[in-house]
Parts: sequence; structure tokens; C-alpha cells
Amino acid sequence: FEHIEKLSHEQLNNIPVGKLVTRVTNDTNAISMMFTNVLVTLVKNFMVLIGVLTSMLFINYAMSLIVLCFVPFVVLFTYVFQKFSRRAHRGVTDARTDVNTFLSENLSGIKITQIFNQEEQKMEEFLEKSNKLKKARRGRMAVFSAFRPMVYMLNISCVLCILYLGGRSYALGESVLGQVITSGTVVTFYMYASKFFNPIQTLSEQFDTLQSAFASAEKIFAVMDMVPEVVDEPDAIALDTLRGEIEFKDVWFAYKPGEWVLKGVSFKVEARQTVAFVGSTGSGKTTILSLICRNYDIQKGQILIDGIDIKHIKIASLRRHFGQMLQDVFLFSGTIRSNILLQKEDVTDEEVMEACRYVNADHFINRLEKGLDEPVRERGNNFSAGQRQLLSFARTIIHKPSVMILDEATANIDTETEVLIQDSLEKMKNIGTMLVVAHRLSTIQHSDNIILLSHGEILEQGNHQELLHKKGRYYQLYTLQYNKQQLQA
Repeated sequence: FEHIEKLSHEQLNNIPVGKLVTRVTNDTNAISMMFTNVLVTLVKNFMVLIGVLTSMLFINYAMSLIVLCFVPFVVLFTYVFQKFSRRAHRGVTDARTDVNTFLSENLSGIKITQIFNQEEQKMEEFLEKSNKLKKARRGRMAVFSAFRPMVYMLNISCVLCILYLGGRSYALGESVLGQVITSGTVVTFYMYASKFFNPIQTLSEQFDTLQSAFASAEKIFAVMDMVPEVVDEPDAIALDTLRGEIEFKDVWFAYKPGEWVLKGVSFKVEARQTVAFVGSTGSGKTTILSLICRNYDIQKGQILIDGIDIKHIKIASLRRHFGQMLQDVFLFSGTIRSNILLQKEDVTDEEVMEACRYVNADHFINRLEKGLDEPVRERGNNFSAGQRQLLSFARTIIHKPSVMILDEATANIDTETEVLIQDSLEKMKNIGTMLVVAHRLSTIQHSDNIILLSHGEILEQGNHQELLHKKGRYYQLYTLQYNKQQLQA
């Protein structure tokens, strides 16, 4: 889990959540079973084998050689079984991961399934993946069902050879390799043969668990071997304070090689300024905000914070000074207090409520029966979008950031809540540097600088009045939105 936390956004985007859940739970449990149940038995049975073999050699090495003649076959069968078993367990692990991934995604989006009446279709998909898992498990059982009888067959064959060769030598009074065979020797080796093969049979039964653990270990190490793409440089420094001055110098960035999202972007944000980014979907607005927090590393150019390249600043130190308020607010299961604090210590309830009052979240919190102790269900689905947004504002304020990032936080919110949010934003401008992404231009008119992006390049920048005076692309967008609002009114 600690290693997964260090992976970059790009790496996490490429791995389904259900797969990661399987790695952390099911696969680690399989390895735990190997150490707690299998490993001790393996050691015990191995010691029994050594002890029995030593006793047999001490009593009669000729008869011992008869028993040892079957050991190469055991090794051969085990080697062949290992090949097929490992493949079978990989199939089971992959199929189980597919089921968990499907469940994780579809249980989260089950409301969409119900809205579009797709329950039957989703059930068919689930049954298809479940049947794939059943088929994989049957294949694993088939492999295992062949191995144990083979070991048992070797056991019986060994006993028959002991009885035949030993009994024949005793009956005829012949010695074997200079060793005298007595009736007692035959009976002793008959008993020792069972003791020799019983541990092997027990091992064969637990070999299934062992192979399952090996297959799970392969999956776990596939994740553990992933090297985090965004890491601290050896000489990275920690920043105790941050003024909030940000500069992009000829920044080029692409999520996929050759498909540039930003193309030579350059701009400067002075400390405590409010700067807005506007443009059509896919123009690179949200990408710029992600790069400032170093969620991704750029391919070319330089990003400076207070004149320092962000690659020379420790990631944890850098992000500690940022407060991000996104359109899709994520709330954890718990209480309102725990979601605002996020485990931040040494903060009193009065300080929490002060932050809530500052961003107007106290309006609805005071109406709740338990106040700050009101339970928050999964993803905060017992609160409205506007309430969740206000809680994210309070969360940001309590952590006292130097730079605030606002990515379409006023979208899809009712008019009454938007008034509260706009009032909160006006107050928050006094805290530090604010970077805003907005489609509604009416919400950013008072920004110190407005940067208009198109296809990863800056077309225009300036304050609201300057851009209107230019009568360029910003003027066209503002006029279009203004006329639309007049028609709606």
C-alpha cells in the first residue's frame, strides 16, 4: 500500500482499482497462507524424509537403493506438475482479478446501470467473468488431481518392489550387494517406505497452496517492481515557506509520446495574484494545474516556484503548500471533521468551525443533528454537490496553503450554493496565490490575469477589460456566454 501511494498519477491511471485491491488483499493473503500453514509443514516433512532416509541407509543400503530408485520419478513428476500448476494458478489469479475489477467499477457505477436499465447486460458480463474464473479453477483442480495419484502410484510401486525383491532374496537366501536380507528387513523397509512417501504425499497436497503463493507473489512483485515515475531528486530541498510566485518557461508536455498537450507554454504568476485559465475542453487548462503540483513531470522546459525549479523541491514539501479544490470532490467514509482535517492533529473544533464559517459551510453543518460528527457515507453520497464543495473549501483552508488551485469548482451547482461559493472565493483570494480554471467567464472577471489557451498554446492573456478591448477570442467567448445568459433570463 505504501508503494502504491508513491506511484505517479499516470501509473495509477493505467491500473484498474480492482486489480490493486486484489494485490493488496487476496494475493498477500495467499502468501500469508504459505508462511503460516505450508512452510512449517514443508520443513517438518523435509526433516522426516532426511531422518527416514538416514535410518534406511543405516539398516540396509541395498534396500535403500531400491527406494531411492523412485526418487528421480518423484522429482520428474514434481517438475512437470510445477510447470502446469504455475500456469493454472496464474489463470486463476488473472480471472479473479478480472472479477474484482469488474465489481469495483460496476458497484461504483451501479446507479448509471439502473438509470439506463442495463442490469441484465451487466449480469451477463458478470456471469461471463465468473465462468472464466470457474473454468480456471477447474483447470487448476485437474492439474492437481493428476499429481497426487502419481505420487501414490510411486508409493505402491516402491512397496511392491520391496516385497518382491526383498521377499525373493530372503526366500532364496541370496544377498543383495553383499547385504543379507531377512524377514525383519523386508518388514522394516515396508514400513519405512510408507513413512518415506507419506511426507511426499503431504507435500503434494500442499504444493497447490505453494504454487498459489508463487503465482500471487509474481503479481505482487509486478506492482512492487514498478518504479515511481515522479520522485525526489537526490539534492531536492524542503521549503518551509512559499510566497506563491509561479513561472512556466517554454513548457512542453505530452501524456503519450508525440501527442503534445502543452506546446511551449510560458507565463508568470506573481505572488498572491489570482490567475484564471480559460479555453475549450482539451486545451490544457487542467494539465497546467497538475504540472504545478508535480503530479506529472514535463518533457521540456522549466517550471519555477519562487524562482526554484520544482524538480529541485521535495514532492511532499511542494504539495504541502498547495490546496486543491476540484470539480469532483472526494469525501472519505467517516465524519465531517475527519474529512476536513484529514488526520491533521492539534486542531480544535473551534478552529474547524472557524474555517467552515470562513467558507460558508457552517450554514448547513449547523443544521445537522451531529454537526461536525455527522457521518459521511462512501464518497460523501449523503451530501449534495454544493455541500461537498464547501467541505473541500474548508479542508483547504484548515491546511493553510500558500497556493490554491480551483478546477471548475462551481460547475453543476445550484444558484443559491454558487452564491455562497463565490463569496467564499472572494475571501480566499486574500490567503495567497489562486489559480482558477473556469468555463463560465462571469466567475473570473475580477482575476488579475486571464490566460486563454487553445490546443496547448496561449492565444491571449491579460485582465478582463484588456481582453475585451482586444476583441479577440476571449471577447467572442464572453459575448457568446453573455447573450446566452440574456436569452435564458
